[in-house]
Amino acid sequence: MRILRVAQNLYPEIPGGGTYHVHAMSRDQAAMNHDVTVLTISEDESLPRREERDGYTVVRHQPTVELLSNDISLGVARFLRTANDFDVIHAHSHLYFSTNLAALKRRLGDTPLAITNHGLYSQNAPEWLFNLYLPSVGRWTFNCADVVFCYTEEDRTRVRELGVDSWIEVVANGVDTERFTPDGPKSDQIDHDGPIVLFVGRLVDGKRPGDAVQAVSRLSDDRNAKLYVIGDGPLREELGKNAEDVEFLGHVPYSEMPKIYRSGDVLLLPSRAEGLPRTVLEAYSSGLPVVSSHLEQTASVVREGGETVPVGDIERYTAALERVLENKDALGHQGRRTVVDRFRWQRTVEQTTEHLSNII
Repeated sequence: MRILRVAQNLYPEIPGGGTYHVHAMSRDQAAMNHDVTVLTISEDESLPRREERDGYTVVRHQPTVELLSNDISLGVARFLRTANDFDVIHAHSHLYFSTNLAALKRRLGDTPLAITNHGLYSQNAPEWLFNLYLPSVGRWTFNCADVVFCYTEEDRTRVRELGVDSWIEVVANGVDTERFTPDGPKSDQIDHDGPIVLFVGRLVDGKRPGDAVQAVSRLSDDRNAKLYVIGDGPLREELGKNAEDVEFLGHVPYSEMPKIYRSGDVLLLPSRAEGLPRTVLEAYSSGLPVVSSHLEQTASVVREGGETVPVGDIERYTAALERVLENKDALGHQGRRTVVDRFRWQRTVEQTTEHLSNII
């Protein structure tokens, strides 16, 4: 197949679960002898406009204007307008203007379109905005697709409730269970004689990292717990002002993340919105239990090896951390078993590729 993958950002220029998903999917489909091109936006003028790497082609265009944290690129629009020699277009996340353009391309042309839903809401824009966007432009974008990929059955239900009538397939997000394992070296960046709580993610409002700082600060003094924050973002300076028993590691290369997870005792993810976070699956695969916000589409998975808490309820986050730390070995084992049984990355690639072939 000749696959055109449309992604607003790409790993490693932009770290994150979604960008890594795009990179790894493209790399592994190329290894299956498919011809993969990733169309993306980058304002880094030092990067080539076109390059071959990891078996696939990257085509970059500069942003033309930014609207509500969404880069809009006329270069992407021009590329899509003349991109008629691909067998299929696979766009990632309905939240980006690039995916809206891919939907328009499908509406006006013949190339089939797949869209992966990485989460209905953005971490960077206010919820009221998406309450306007989702029933209008968002629904139209989904309805232009020949197939929509959702991570869970709950997420498929949520997309259907928007009025989307496109074909929807549940293809679980996955991780490399041979790379993320409980056994192996730990990180030399983490050194603490007491329980270690990890927060992994962008330091933005939607991830609610301040809730993690507050929840860990309220753990009993006898615990001597410490929070390690892995990630960077606009909230970094504000978080550091009054944070005790917190260490900020900033962005950590993805190659080092297995060591990071092995060094922790529990992952805390208090986000207001998520798809099916890669961080949760990576933690589970590493034998690490999880405490996360209660989100309809992820709660059933999180409860396999941890607990969920209503968004913003600091006291209940602290109580959940206490309980999970008491039972961390058993919960970590359950989480690892869940990922090995249901969330292997190889299966994610195989299922995605099969469905792309089916819509051609």
